Amino acid sequence: MKSEIIKDLESRYTTKKYEVGKKIPEDKLEVLFEAMRLSASSINSQPWKFLILESDEAKQKMHNTFAKKFQFNQPHILASSAIILFAHKTHYTRDDYAKVVDKHIEDKRLDLENRESGFASFVFSELNTDENGDTSAWTKNQVYLALGNTLHTLARLEIDSTTMEGVDSELISKEFESELEGYKCEVALVMGYHHPTEDFNARLPKSRLSMESVLERL
Repeated sequence: MKSEIIKDLESRYTTKKYEVGKKIPEDKLEVLFEAMRLSASSINSQPWKFLILESDEAKQKMHNTFAKKFQFNQPHILASSAIILFAHKTHYTRDDYAKVVDKHIEDKRLDLENRESGFASFVFSELNTDENGDTSAWTKNQVYLALGNTLHTLARLEIDSTTMEGVDSELISKEFESELEGYKCEVALVMGYHHPTEDFNARLPKSRLSMESVLERL
């Protein structure tokens, strides 16, 4: 029998047209959000913030961010059930990591008396910090780990999605300034259900390079 994991990944594709008004059930969203929270990250840094845009007002604000460019992605915004903004901390500091260390103590991964030792891994963040304190090159990568986890979870939940790097980060920062609190969004994910007749990509066969061309066992 084929693995359920492979079935998930074979069924997943990038939706090109959404069925307006069809909403994702709340129980599925609860599973999705918990899966996102459990995503892996380097040194368990979790340097992210996820904004879920569900209300008409929030969607309209996102719709407005396509005023200057990437208009080909704009139709998805109002048609979808929800949009996730994946935002990363641009200047990840020791104080940010202290929240992780203290959560380790709360969850019994680390004893309180050994708290300082919990910062040993923070050196990896320091190695990825430039002279201006910018950690974006590293923290943005962590967001993509969460994105990949989200895509697989959506496939398992039979929810359609469209990943969008074609977003205007500058306008998103302005429209959602108070919600982002300094975090930066450079990738978003539209979620919902594909249009039964107008989503051409739903009918196309899966296509990937051969195993031999991408994987070598040594």
